[in-house]
Order: sequence, then C-alpha cells, then structure tokens
Amino acid sequence: MKASAAARRYARALFELAREQGTVDAVRRELDDMAELLAANPALGNSLFRPLHPALERRSLLLAVCEQMGSTPTVRNFYSFLIDQRRLVDFYTIREAYGRLADEAAGRTVASVVTSSPLSDGQRERLQRALSTRTGKTVQLDVDVDPSLIGGAIATVGGLVFDGSLRTQLHQLRAALTRGH
Repeated sequence: MKASAAARRYARALFELAREQGTVDAVRRELDDMAELLAANPALGNSLFRPLHPALERRSLLLAVCEQMGSTPTVRNFYSFLIDQRRLVDFYTIREAYGRLADEAAGRTVASVVTSSPLSDGQRERLQRALSTRTGKTVQLDVDVDPSLIGGAIATVGGLVFDGSLRTQLHQLRAALTRGH
C-alpha cells in the first residue's frame, strides 16, 4: 500500500515527536496494537472510520479504546488530531510510513524474498546475514515461496534486486545460446 503525501507528513510528524521523547519503538508498538485491535473488531473500525458518525462521537470512542489499551498521551492526542483533520481513514498508511521511518532510523530494513521452496532455519540465517552485510543494515526477511522459480531465490531490499533464481539463470543461458555466444 503506497502512502499518500499527507499520510507520510503525518507519519513524519508523529515520528519526530516520538524521537524527541525517546519513544519511537513504543509508539510503533501502540500503532501496531491498534491495527491488530481494528483487524479483530471490524465493527469498531467501521465506527471509527466512517464519517456517518459525528467526529465527537468517534473521538470519544477512540479515546475510550486508547484508555483501555493504556495508550500514551502522545498517541491519544495524535488519534484525536487525525479525527479533527479527517485523516483517521489514513491510519494504516500512516502506520506503515511510520514503521519505515522507525526502521530507517534504527538501521533496519525488510527484504522481500521469493524462494522456490521453504527455507530452513540455517538458510534463512545465512541469507539474512548476507543481505545485512551487503546493505549495511539489519535485515528482516519476508519470505514467499514460488515453485515456478525452479531453484534459488530473488531478494528485494529497498531498490536493490538480487536475483539468484534458477529460472533467471536458464533464461540468461537461453538468450546467450540464441545470440551465439
């Protein structure tokens, strides 16, 4: 999901505030907890995100939920501000953008990896170490399996693509053979 410019601005503002307070990871956990709660309770999400309900009613409901969750004043105030600005509907993209900012500040990144078969723990660890060395960041793997690769893996980290799939190697070999090299 691509974040809108407004969602990125709100995420950046919350991130800067959290960084000043030294609560970047705590705020991220609170955003994640809210996302989990909303996913588990679609009726709550409908009540909060649909403009059918007056802003005052939605704010009261959200603050009651925050109270139950033990949210910090920073996050409670941020949610209230989103309601006032009619941007609560951007919650998920704001959360995603905030997570990217937090990861970047901590030197973490996520690598999307597609493999031909599930990775063993040892393979996962070696791949994670190799990508961390290559990028200079702590890499978390998001692995999907695609048997059409035949063998190997394709890893995407930021704008870099590392294609070590057998399918690609066979395509390259076929292209070289048809060119006569």
